[in-house]
Amino acid sequence: MILDKLENADWYFGCVPGFQQFMKFFNDNDLEELPACNIKLDGHDLIVKICDQSPKDEKDCKLEAHKDYIDIQIPLTATETMLWSSLEDCQNVIKEYDEGKDVEFYGDKPAARFSVPKGYFAVFFPTDAHAAGMASGKFRKIIVKAKVE
Repeated sequence: MILDKLENADWYFGCVPGFQQFMKFFNDNDLEELPACNIKLDGHDLIVKICDQSPKDEKDCKLEAHKDYIDIQIPLTATETMLWSSLEDCQNVIKEYDEGKDVEFYGDKPAARFSVPKGYFAVFFPTDAHAAGMASGKFRKIIVKAKVE
């Protein structure tokens, strides 16, 4: 997992596939003004999801993990709380892996709870179980799905 400021994104271009291509798109567009949608920057290898979300309650958030994609999560309009655990510590599968959706859900307690303010990003690799969506009101965020190389 990575948590850092967007201004430091270039430090991670070598270890996060598609991040450099996404950051060019991010810097060339006002993602707060675009409508909520999914944009394929590189076919199924790099997908940008612009999401308008209502906040979730932490008790309703379940850890999830992906095998085929890395998640880059970027709150645009509010601080978002996220949860994390190492996937190897997750033992309580509550929804088996769905290959079509590339997701498996866990009922384990998270090892960490942290805030991701506007101007920051979090990267979750296939070894990371995570949950997101907790904020103080409606908010806009970007979820980048980068295919694992």
